[in-house]
Amino acid sequence: MSYGQLKFEGKVVDSLKTPLELANVVAINKETLALESYGITNTEGEFKLKLQKYQTYNIQVSYVGMETLKDSLSTEDKDITKNYSLRLENSLDEVTLNYKIPVKVQGDTLIYDADSFKNGSERKLEDIIKNLPGVEINEDGQIEVEGKVVNKLMVNGKDFFDGDTKLGTKNIPSNAVDKIQVLRNYSEVNQLSGVRNNQDNVAMNIKLKEGKENFWFGDVTLGGGASPDGGLYLLQPKLFYYSPEYTINFIGDLNNIGELALTRRDIRGFGGGFRSPSQSSGTDINLGDNGLGFLTSQNNAIEIENQLATANFSYSPQASLDLSGFVILNSSQILSRETSSVQYTNPELGIPDEDTDRSNIERSDQGLVKLSASYQPNVNNQLDYDVLGRISNDRQNQNAFSSVIGNTQQVEEVKPFSINQSLNYYYTLNADNIFAFEAQHVIKDEDPFYNARLDNDPDADTDAFDNTANALGLDNTMDNYDIGQNRRIKSNQIDAKLDYYNILNSVSNLNLTLGTIISQQKFDSNLFQFLEDGEPLAPTPNFNNGLAENDVIYNFSDIYLGAHYRLKTGKFTITPGFSLHAYGNKNIQFGETYEDNFFRLLPDFETRVQFKKSESLTFRYEMRNQFTDVTRLAEGIVLNSFNSIQFGEPDLQNALSHNLSLLYSSFNLFNYTNVFARLAYSNNIDQIRSLTNFESIIRTSTFFNSNFADETFSAFGRIQKTFGKIRATLNTNYNYTKINQFIQGQQSLNEGFTQTYTPALRTNFRVAPNISLSYAYSITNNNQGSRETTFTRNSPSVDFDAYIWKKLTFRTNYAYTTQKQANGQSQSFQTWDARLSYRKDKDSNWEYEIKATNILDIDAQVINSANNVSVFTSQTFIQPRFVTFRFVYSL
Repeated sequence: MSYGQLKFEGKVVDSLKTPLELANVVAINKETLALESYGITNTEGEFKLKLQKYQTYNIQVSYVGMETLKDSLSTEDKDITKNYSLRLENSLDEVTLNYKIPVKVQGDTLIYDADSFKNGSERKLEDIIKNLPGVEINEDGQIEVEGKVVNKLMVNGKDFFDGDTKLGTKNIPSNAVDKIQVLRNYSEVNQLSGVRNNQDNVAMNIKLKEGKENFWFGDVTLGGGASPDGGLYLLQPKLFYYSPEYTINFIGDLNNIGELALTRRDIRGFGGGFRSPSQSSGTDINLGDNGLGFLTSQNNAIEIENQLATANFSYSPQASLDLSGFVILNSSQILSRETSSVQYTNPELGIPDEDTDRSNIERSDQGLVKLSASYQPNVNNQLDYDVLGRISNDRQNQNAFSSVIGNTQQVEEVKPFSINQSLNYYYTLNADNIFAFEAQHVIKDEDPFYNARLDNDPDADTDAFDNTANALGLDNTMDNYDIGQNRRIKSNQIDAKLDYYNILNSVSNLNLTLGTIISQQKFDSNLFQFLEDGEPLAPTPNFNNGLAENDVIYNFSDIYLGAHYRLKTGKFTITPGFSLHAYGNKNIQFGETYEDNFFRLLPDFETRVQFKKSESLTFRYEMRNQFTDVTRLAEGIVLNSFNSIQFGEPDLQNALSHNLSLLYSSFNLFNYTNVFARLAYSNNIDQIRSLTNFESIIRTSTFFNSNFADETFSAFGRIQKTFGKIRATLNTNYNYTKINQFIQGQQSLNEGFTQTYTPALRTNFRVAPNISLSYAYSITNNNQGSRETTFTRNSPSVDFDAYIWKKLTFRTNYAYTTQKQANGQSQSFQTWDARLSYRKDKDSNWEYEIKATNILDIDAQVINSANNVSVFTSQTFIQPRFVTFRFVYSL
């Protein structure tokens, strides 16, 4: 095909000979009536298309506000150059084109025609998005445009489950999608779009095809199969209803195969779109997360059972009022197993290496409810209110064998709940004065319970816990140590600010901010040991001044005044600013009060260079003040686990950080080359760090402020180039960390450097099979005092999909991963999945499918990693080979 092509290029101008940037030029083959090639002009009005030799084409040239020009073109065996001049559109009626343009640019909006990027094998929205130029789906399932994560997904202008992109890409059927609109520089509040820097805000709106409104659409999947451990089942209804007045979305999931619409991790991170008003003020306060740290994720477990029911609605009783909300109910049970080999950083400290084998039974029940209201009676007023309630019941039972400790049984339970409310009001007094009030209120109640049972056999070499038990004041005369702790953490925080924007002229504005954070945390805990008669013993430790229990009240306040000036001059947008803070800290423990009040000035600066409409460079600097949560201030013992014990320091001070970043983005539809690069550097001063001592492998930690600075540096780059029907991508990633650590009273420096390279090739044929090849190569170096480790990871992979006879769809993916250490040790594993689907024709409601996962029946995945105190190699056992048969009914 390449040999039979020629180049068709030229220029598009207006009647005054001014070049028209972002004009569309399409070529339709007169014989096949297919859109064969398209292009978009650059800043000079130039376009470039690839056409076949000895063919005749209809050429259409279009530009917003201009009359569409139509031309006829016959090709021979030589390149063609031809220019076009467009006239202003006189008619107010929209011009109807005979053919859809694959990509259009209207201001900050990119509009992709979905049908132009379909080949017949796609089933969900993500299958289309993967084919769009400049758009990626990253490893976390998030959509990225020009290197920026899309933070809101809408369907027909209505939020889809509060904008969650992963839920949308995995479940919205591809045959319902007409247009995909990428909204760059997106602002949810029109009044603030011209006074705030929104260049990092990207939203995506899915326009449905005609006929999908006022009718239910979606699909229901029913499947089953057999496995060595019993029957397999799958039921996933995904139903949607859209009308101009209201929308309803329902996604259900009942299966034991491990194919999850939402993972437990996704639901935990489902924040409902809340954003802290003080996020831009320079203050970071951590309320902590006292939920369970499950052993594994739901993507790598031996057995998985999951039940999910989600519903999302929106309703507009009148033009000025929008009501919306969602409900998520999820219940999961997981059986997991992991083996690991751990080496601690400094052999001279006498910490023994450890081999472990852990099995977990994990259960989690979660519920989320959110209700939202937005009232906009006119263009000058907007009032938004949101409330999100979250409740869960999580528990896990763990059996573990350690080459050092021996056998242990651990039980963890927590039933937390939280309520998050936000109230925002935006008022435009006149063309030059805008007010914005944003407030958020958070209530959290967490009650983690921990229990561990350890062998105490004096004749076995499993007495590594004895010294720790004696230090904790435990009774060591029994056959087992049976210890536990109840904890209760209650958090209550108000975060509010009032912004005033004064538009000085057409190129500058002034922003003044008055804000506050008021927070209170209460922390209670008690440590106990169960005796042989079942009665609990409250031990008195032989260290930490005998303090075992906690009873802490921690109050924090921040009152701040901020000022920012925004100036546009030529290609530059410059925003210098600062915030002046009055901080107040007070915690009360055992009748003692620890208080600290101080002022701090936090500067920030941003400048953006807009080289072209699709090319920019942004530099940012900000100083941030970081405050810890109540558990690190608590003087009594906190039992994170039997081998991780901590006690806090009530006099801890804040940590200060300097943060710099540089972002470059170029999105070029003229030559289909997209480049994104990001550099980031952070320097932490007075960092709160742990002072750790080991008794065998039992870690005891406390905290202090250190003058040693920690540093992190990261660099990420992506270049993507399309050559006809082939897209080439290269991702590079560099991460460097320098962490000061204190172990056994000795200070040491932990340095880590990871570099990752991921080249990939992907075809995008309309009527031929497509293949995607990628290769991930990474090197991780860790220098941890007297021990240095190097891990190398190689992972080639291939994805293949074919649409055969317009009836069969075959898709398969294979990956081979090898991990090596500097000492020559090597581990590898493979993954291979495939599916074959049959549909009588594209309009048929029924589809029949057979799917095989883990075809090679690999039993475990291998991971090499390192942290600030150890390096480890682990094997996580996964589900065996599954073959399932499915029926899919599409509405």
